Amino acid sequence: MGGNQVGAARAVGIITLVVTAVLGSAYLLGRSLVPDASRTDNVVTATGVEHPEYADQSAPIDAEPDATRAPDGSQRSDEQEQDPNVGPMGTRVSTGTADVALTFDDGPHPDYTPQVLAILREHHVTATFCVVGKNAQAYPWLVEQIVAEGHTLCNHSWDHDVALGARSAEWIRTDLIRTSEAIRAAVPDAPIAWYRQPGGAWTYSVISVSRDLGMAPLHWTLDPSDWRAPGATRIATSVINGVRPGSIVLLHDAGGDRQGTVNSLYRILPDLAGRFDVQALPPRGL
Repeated sequence: MGGNQVGAARAVGIITLVVTAVLGSAYLLGRSLVPDASRTDNVVTATGVEHPEYADQSAPIDAEPDATRAPDGSQRSDEQEQDPNVGPMGTRVSTGTADVALTFDDGPHPDYTPQVLAILREHHVTATFCVVGKNAQAYPWLVEQIVAEGHTLCNHSWDHDVALGARSAEWIRTDLIRTSEAIRAAVPDAPIAWYRQPGGAWTYSVISVSRDLGMAPLHWTLDPSDWRAPGATRIATSVINGVRPGSIVLLHDAGGDRQGTVNSLYRILPDLAGRFDVQALPPRGL
C-alpha cells in the first residue's frame, strides 16, 4: 500500500513538471512573437557618447531666410528681387554705378594699413575701410589717417564676431555702438554709414539693428579669397579678371598675414584705374 502511494506521487510530480515545461515554452514563444510595449531606446541614443559622429554637431545659428521677404518681414516686390544692387537679405552688393569700390576689412593694422594707404595715395584712389572696433581703439592714428586721406569708414563689429547675427538684438546693438564709439573717439565727426557683418554671416536681426543705427548693410560682389593668403599673383589675377562695372571688391588689411594683398595692389590698381573709376563708397551712404 505504501509503495503504491509513493509511485502515484512520483507520477503526479512528473506530470506536473511536464505540464509546467510545456506551458513555459508556449509563453516564451508567444512573447517572442509580440512586440514588448514597455521597451525603450534609452540605451542607444543619438548623443555624442554613443554616436561620436554627432558629437561636434550643433544647431544652425539661424534658420534659412525666406527669400521672398525683406529684412523687415515685408513681402519683397518683383522689382526688389531683380535689383542687381541688392544681395543677401537686402544687403548692398554693387555701387549702383559703373564705378568700382575696393573695400578693406579687419583693420586697421600697424604693418599693413599704412602700406595700403600709401599705394592708394600713389594711384589717387580712395577705398572703404571696414574697421574692427578693438583695432580702431588700439590704433586710432590709423583711423585718423584713413579719414584724412578721403577714405570711407565702415563698422565691422567689435572683435570680428562671425556669430554676432545669432545673438540677441540688444547684444548686437551694444557691439555695433561700442565699435562706432571707438571709431569716433579717433575721428569724432566722421560719418559711419555702412556695416559689414564678419564672414558675410547675415541675419535679419543684425541687418535690422545696423539699419536702426543708421548703417546700411554692405556685402560684396567679388571675393578673391585673399584672406586665405594665396599670394599676390593669385589675388591680383582674381580681381583683374573678375571685376565688372559696379563691383564691390572684398580685400583685407588685417586679420592675418596680408602682405600678399598689399603686394597685389601694385598690379590691381594700375589695371583697374585704367578701365574704371575706382572710388570709395559714399561716406554718408547711398
